[in-house]
Amino acid sequence: MIVIWILLIILAIPAIIALFIPKEYAVEALTIVNKPKHEVFDYLKYINNQEEYSKWVKTDPNIKKTLTGVDGNVGYIYAWNGNNKAGEGEQEITGIIDGERITTEVRFVRPFKSIAHFYMTTEAESEHSTKVVWRMTGKSTYPLNLMTALMKNVLRNDMSISLNDLKKILENR
Repeated sequence: MIVIWILLIILAIPAIIALFIPKEYAVEALTIVNKPKHEVFDYLKYINNQEEYSKWVKTDPNIKKTLTGVDGNVGYIYAWNGNNKAGEGEQEITGIIDGERITTEVRFVRPFKSIAHFYMTTEAESEHSTKVVWRMTGKSTYPLNLMTALMKNVLRNDMSISLNDLKKILENR
């Protein structure tokens, strides 16, 4: 009987902690690319270019894609269905401020349903260097908010790896 109580307490602790963790989250990463702002933005606005630098997109080389609309324009949808790591979902361009910001909504279907909002901004640091900020925001329902809180550092690290790859690609052009 004592073992059962101990197991119940061990299981209850994360559930109780999740009650006090915010359901909204934000993750951000940035890099400096040694290229002019217009060149960096013109590359970023095309969702298909993520296949070259995004760690998440590169998780499944055999991913099935459905592309709808014109890439680089509001309304473009990049849908994917991949292995267990890549999951299933779609990313839609929801806003563009030319030369400055691209906003997307990502609708995850698998491994679990969720919606996240992403944006990437470009800001000239000098005539030949650009600061790129990549931000992800969303909401997690209870008790998934506990998992999201624990995953924020992993997400930030993945975003940083992707931005580092972006930097290498653009600087080697």
